[in-house]
Amino acid sequence: MSNQIPSGDEPCCPPLSREPLTSDWATDLARMFKALGDPVRLRMLSIVASHQGGESCVCDISPAFDLSQPTISHHLKVLREAGLLDCERRGTWVYYRVIPAALEQLSSVLATESGVLPGSACASTEPVEEAVS
Repeated sequence: MSNQIPSGDEPCCPPLSREPLTSDWATDLARMFKALGDPVRLRMLSIVASHQGGESCVCDISPAFDLSQPTISHHLKVLREAGLLDCERRGTWVYYRVIPAALEQLSSVLATESGVLPGSACASTEPVEEAVS
């Protein structure tokens, strides 16, 4: 996620509707969206994000799912590798927290905004007639 990370007062990321994504940026975003494409991982991210203080112990996450501990660890690892979660070991427990910049990137790229590119070169310049049935 290094290509369009904000610096200073710049907006995070241009919306899809404003300008086309670069190949590298699309790859980075796809990795995050793919991680969120699984309902279990989406719920895990939601549990962590909505937990008081913005972080959650794995012992708070596990009871919400009817899954084995290795499966829960796998899903959390996918979220970490996608850049959506960070973690810290404290004694025997691991605490997870959402990376706010990652959520900003996802939401800003999906924001609706008028594009700056010209219309399609394939667009017809003749008026479209409605079919009468």
